[in-house]
Amino acid sequence: MPVYCPECGLQQSEAHRYCSRCGALLLSEGTGETTGPFTIWDEETEGGAVPLQRPSGPALAVRSGGGLSGEIFPLGPGRHTIGRSPQSDVFLDDVTVSRNHAAITRDDHGVVLEDLGSLNGTYVNRRRIEGPERLADGDELQIGKFRLAFIA
Repeated sequence: MPVYCPECGLQQSEAHRYCSRCGALLLSEGTGETTGPFTIWDEETEGGAVPLQRPSGPALAVRSGGGLSGEIFPLGPGRHTIGRSPQSDVFLDDVTVSRNHAAITRDDHGVVLEDLGSLNGTYVNRRRIEGPERLADGDELQIGKFRLAFIA
């Protein structure tokens, strides 16, 4: 039985979990799986592990990809670049990330993410963004193979 992407409609193999065109999660019928903001700060720790210190302000936390899991990038006021360029404020070193992939701007009204014409696109909560997107605490960002959490 063919599987179709819920975002762009491209037919996919049943072996794929993500769309080869837009990167959306391919859900098989009846899974009930949804996506959206998630909580990354638990009060309890397992196995006596020391919990991460919550940043004092907005930040991006790498959840997976490129060996950077757990890395936190604080977001001060102004514009921050995200990309494969070593000059990027958030440096994500992988070929799935464009040199100047995205920008995130912090102002008095919150934080806005925008794609800078990247080849693979920028996703918020597994939805490809087409224009500036205001972020909320716990939003999941996907940039290339990296998954990041926005911390307000």
